[in-house]
Amino acid sequence: MQTTNSAENDMFQVRKLEITDKNKGFIELLQQLTVCDSVSDEAFDEQFHELAKCGDGHIICVIEDYTSGKIVATGSVFIEMKFIRNCGKVGHIEDVVVDSVVRGKQLGKRIVDFLSDHARAMGCYKVILDCSVENIPFYEKCGFKKKEIQMVKYYV
Repeated sequence: MQTTNSAENDMFQVRKLEITDKNKGFIELLQQLTVCDSVSDEAFDEQFHELAKCGDGHIICVIEDYTSGKIVATGSVFIEMKFIRNCGKVGHIEDVVVDSVVRGKQLGKRIVDFLSDHARAMGCYKVILDCSVENIPFYEKCGFKKKEIQMVKYYV
């Protein structure tokens, strides 16, 4: 297992998505995760501003490699308001991906920790996510436990 040193920590800082990140490879990074068509500057700006209206209820975080200026890791969390558990809240982690060039530097763990910490700070009683079978060991290292089964229904 590789560990990070302080120089790498300085090179790779977790922060919230900024509107200029589209020009730093953000969409191309998402394409390493799943189907993600190109997004026009106008569509990106519109979506960015819509997400901003959610405030801390839906955040996207990124890690920028300050030596290359590229976004090399990302993930998001949104907060679901519930009636159960005393009108509790649940954090849903989504779209976690680390650029294949920099995997093994604990960047994925830093993204997941940042998102989990945000959910806890927002008062969530739990945080959940879906992942592939191959990624179960990674998420277990991040403190998650396998629970139940995911189901999906696609419309497109």
